[in-house]
Amino acid sequence: MDFLFRAYPSRQALAEALAAGVAAVLSGGIATKGRARLAVSGGSTPKLFFETLAKAEIDWADVTVTLIDERWVGEDSSRSNAALVKRHLMQGPAARAHFLPLYVEGLSPDDAQPRLSALLRTFEGPFDAAILGMGGDGHTASFFPGADTLEWATNPQCSDPVVPVRAEGAEEPRVTLSLPAFIDARLLALHIEGEEKKAVFDKARADGPTLDLPIRSVLRAKRETPLEVFWAP
Repeated sequence: MDFLFRAYPSRQALAEALAAGVAAVLSGGIATKGRARLAVSGGSTPKLFFETLAKAEIDWADVTVTLIDERWVGEDSSRSNAALVKRHLMQGPAARAHFLPLYVEGLSPDDAQPRLSALLRTFEGPFDAAILGMGGDGHTASFFPGADTLEWATNPQCSDPVVPVRAEGAEEPRVTLSLPAFIDARLLALHIEGEEKKAVFDKARADGPTLDLPIRSVLRAKRETPLEVFWAP
């Protein structure tokens, strides 16, 4: 896949640029289709981006927000991506957006997978924007090296929008959107910060097994428009 690498002098500048780009794409989706859909990642990196995007004056009531992946914990857990998104993104103007969680209370990831996949299949067309992160081990979404379902989740022919994941590096079980579920987003962005993650990204661009550094599954996928990489020191 071709990609555009956008470097910013500060994390604040990155957050402002990424938020402006996402807001423009969401507004375009609303203008052309009457609604827009956004998939975001968890972790500590996107907090500033979330808080910046939340202030955007767009028609948030016409936006559905969901997750790229989720740890299999309830929203009362500090590790819940849903709780993170609600705390940092769905505030202010963005509080009017609809939220589609990827956690089902009382079910295991495997038991919830058919229900979650069915919900994702109700979406018509690709996401307007999907924002990925990346770990120091080269994982993105919950595509962890050595995960039990990694080969299926990253397969371009994967027919399941949502895939359960168990991996040594993931701590608890998870669910993740599969590669085909987000790869055709109108705006596909990778948000990374710090020299360490830039070094991992540079390594992933080189030859090597896809499953060793699963971000390669994104870098090597076919898209009509380039992946946009947003980085700040």
